[in-house]
Amino acid sequence: MGCLEYNLIVTFVSISQLKINPTNVIRAAVDYPVAVENRNKVEAYLIGKKLFERIEAYIEDYVDSQAVKSTDFSKGKNFEEAAQKLGI
Repeated sequence: MGCLEYNLIVTFVSISQLKINPTNVIRAAVDYPVAVENRNKVEAYLIGKKLFERIEAYIEDYVDSQAVKSTDFSKGKNFEEAAQKLGI
């Protein structure tokens, strides 16, 4: 598996800040993750719906591409068998 290099923007909030104003923290998590700290230690990451859906789509595309790469098309399996094996 290859290494993906990227720069990630993360906002840090304390658990107290999250308790005081959860709506603002959720708004901050729309495009980038928010790291929730408890006593200066990251305890959780909060991500917004849109970001979660983008991550989910990326993972699905990656899994699909790996399935295609590992399929031996020279054996000439029919589509129904291949689709069933891939769970689609």
